[in-house]
This record gives sequence, C-alpha cells and structure tokens, in this order.
Amino acid sequence: MLNKIIAEESIQKAKKLIDKNDKIVIVTHVSPDGDAIGSSLALYHFLTELGKQVNVIVPNEFPRFLNWMVDAGEIILGDRSPEIAQETIEAAELIFCLDFNDLKRISQLESIVREAHGKKVMIDHHPSPENFCDLTISHPEISSTSELIFRFICRMGMFEYVDKPCAECIYAGMMTDTGAFTYNSNSPAIYYIIGELLEKGINKDDIHSKVYDSCSKYRVRLQGFILHEKMQLFEEYKTSLITLSLEEHKKFNPQKGDTEGFVNIPLSIENIVFSAFIREEKDMVRLSFRSRGNFPANQFAGEIFNGGGHLNASGGEFYGNLEDAIALFKAALPRYKHLLI
Repeated sequence: MLNKIIAEESIQKAKKLIDKNDKIVIVTHVSPDGDAIGSSLALYHFLTELGKQVNVIVPNEFPRFLNWMVDAGEIILGDRSPEIAQETIEAAELIFCLDFNDLKRISQLESIVREAHGKKVMIDHHPSPENFCDLTISHPEISSTSELIFRFICRMGMFEYVDKPCAECIYAGMMTDTGAFTYNSNSPAIYYIIGELLEKGINKDDIHSKVYDSCSKYRVRLQGFILHEKMQLFEEYKTSLITLSLEEHKKFNPQKGDTEGFVNIPLSIENIVFSAFIREEKDMVRLSFRSRGNFPANQFAGEIFNGGGHLNASGGEFYGNLEDAIALFKAALPRYKHLLI
C-alpha cells in the first residue's frame, strides 16, 4: 500500500473542483519532457474517463519519441496555435498546472494563465512553488509529477478510472524523470506503483523501447560527435562538460529532443560526479546539469545560472553568448570543489 502523502484536505478540495467543473485545461512547462507530457496525458485520460471536456496545452513542441502516447496528437502547441491556446485557457473552468512551480516556466502562456478566471490547481514535484494557484499539491520528495498523478487519482479512490493509455503515460513519465529508474528511484513505492500499472496491461519493455530505442541516425551521429569532439573532463573537480553551438547542431538535421539524455552519459565515467551540457539555441543558451551522490546540481544551477530543479537533475538559462556561459561555468567550479567528493 502507498503512504498517504497528499493531504486529505487537498484531496477533498480537488474532488469538489473536478465534480463542479466540466471544461478543464491541463498546462505544462516549456520544452516539455517525458514527465511533463506523461503526467499531462495521464491526467487527460483520467478526466476524459470521468466525462470531462479536456484539453492539454503546451508552450512549444515536445520530443518526437513521445508521440506514441495515445492522443499526443491532440495536444495544442501554444507557439503554433496561439489564438486557440488563449481561447481554450480563457474558457476553462478549471486549469491544472503540471510539472512546473513558477508561471515563468510556461513562457508565452504565463500571462494568459495568470489572468484566466478558471480555478487553478498545481500538481508538481519541484521545490519552492510560486503561490498562484487556488490549490497547490507540491511534493519535491516524489520522483516525478507522473508518480504524483498516480497518487492523486488513488487518493481520490478512483483507480478504476485509470485505463491502459493513462497507465502507459504514468509509467513513461516516471521512467524518463528517473533516467529509466537509475537515479532518484530508491523508494519502494515506485515499484509498487509499477506493479499496479502492469496490472492495467502496460508493456514496460515496449515503452522503454519507444522512448530510448527510436533514435534517428542524426541523433546517433550527433552523440558520437559531442562525445569525441565536444566533451571536456575536469578531473580535479570530478566534472564533465559538453558544449554544442547552434551551427554545430544544424549539421546534424536537428529535431526536437534529439539531445535528450546526452548530459547523463559522462556520469558513466569513473570518478565523474557532476556533468553539464551547455547548448546554444536561437535566442539563449540552455544548460542541463546532472550529478551523482550528494552533489547539489540544483544549488549550482540556482546560484550560477538562476536555474533550479532537483538535487541530481537541474537546469538553467543564460541570456548571452555561448562562450560567456562556458566561461562562467568554468569560473564557478572551484567554489564547489569541496562538495565534489
């Protein structure tokens, strides 16, 4: 059995909001990952089973290796259909904010959601949530927002409404946010949940294959390039750095999500504790950080790049050129040497 992490008061308030409102919108963060899409579509399937009118809206495109999820094609992309996204959010009676804790994380949808008249519910596992919702369910100790969605549904006593597509989405979100259960995944509850999802008919091996074994040849070649040409090791600091310019990326016919997971690879090197991936995008530089053990990747991200996230998985943004971001990263390493043990 699962421990009842979500407060009963929150569960009852959420149930009343769901019972009362039929037009529901689910929103998740910019550049949505597996947990963002998995949790959003899982909640979408659950609410649809209850007879609700549900739309999922994301700020921009998500990786193609998530397209297999049932009804992924129904997701509204805010950057491609801005008028539809705005009209749908404004008409919503209830808005679920999943897998983000700050409205800045939904980019151009921020002001629309903030000003929307519908009641707002946050379900998230990132620390220090912004106070913008009528109900906030925030548990940073939980591995993924998808796990929280499972717990949320069960705490309402509605597990019977979890169908196979819903279960598949929950599993995919949990799997991707723990690196296929290789970090932040020591809780026995995770494996209890997986057992329950298997009872719903999911094929976890097939889901793993769809996510991790459906790479394009361009991604594989890009991976070879960055590991051979672009990876630097700072052995004194037990740190790895991968950098990628926009021009370098363009040579490999880039697609959304084709660099997903690259930051994890150097952690397989002996004595590497901290891994960073700094890549140039059109108007900014994006940074991804991963760590092993107790090194606080989120502290580094927050203090140096105004980012955040979890202990072993975090990120940030830098509004300048790639060279300056790299220089800032290197200059910061000595400050954290005492933590790199």
